[in-house]
Amino acid sequence: MAVAASSRLRARAVSDRGAIAAFLRRDRIYAAYALGDLDGPNRSRVAWALAHDDAGQATALAMHHEGLVPQPLFLMGAPDGCRAILEGVLKPRDAYLQATELQEAALRDLYELDSPLVMLRMAVDRDTFTPFAGPADRLTALDIDDLNRLYELGFRGGFPASVVEDGVYYGVRVRGRLVSAAGTHAINAREEVAVVGNVMTHVDYRGHDFAKMVTSAVTADLLARVPDVALNVHADNDPAVAAYARLGYRTHCQLIERLARRRAGGWGLMRPIREAMRFPWPREPK
Repeated sequence: MAVAASSRLRARAVSDRGAIAAFLRRDRIYAAYALGDLDGPNRSRVAWALAHDDAGQATALAMHHEGLVPQPLFLMGAPDGCRAILEGVLKPRDAYLQATELQEAALRDLYELDSPLVMLRMAVDRDTFTPFAGPADRLTALDIDDLNRLYELGFRGGFPASVVEDGVYYGVRVRGRLVSAAGTHAINAREEVAVVGNVMTHVDYRGHDFAKMVTSAVTADLLARVPDVALNVHADNDPAVAAYARLGYRTHCQLIERLARRRAGGWGLMRPIREAMRFPWPREPK
């Protein structure tokens, strides 16, 4: 069912960090990725908007990354407020939606939606974390070629060394070969939250708990800096969900990720680029 924006709502672009952070803090775990973008290295390429009711209270927020290919569109708050923002303020032609089913309803007559990926947002804190011991070592910029080789990323799509330098990455080597690694999507010490990601074990070395070892090492490092660590995992990936649960992660909410194209937009021209750029980097442990 489509959601109509209330005529009593007012949506506007916003750049005030305090106003944005105050809304995101209403659910820090759900907003973990957005909090990372709030102070991240690409913050100048992120557009924000808020919707307010007639009493001046913020009811919804949207965040969109600017770029040539479908970029993340994050929604939070009341569906009618999200709808007001997408009708009048942030109007990306193509986007990669990140929201719950509640906010997704705000897009349905504005955007054509591809098949969804159902994700779980899981989180761990210092009280629930249960380390898993193993020979995981901190990776540095000198390991970037091995990391890109593990992730099977080509020269054009590979991570730059700054990804390792600015984040936290750990890996396991077997006879000198990097066979498993985990890292971070975002760290925001000011907002006291971080996001684990890019967990991968080479197919020839799965079944040896390497993913738990590297994820545990990254999580331990992050929890020494911030009190809460979050991640996304496919809801139907039972082995990955179990691996995270073994480390003390608990499900916080269910998310929907899906590609969206504005109904009046020229999506057909973007389809070859979209297919070529369908997020080749690993998004959860394997």
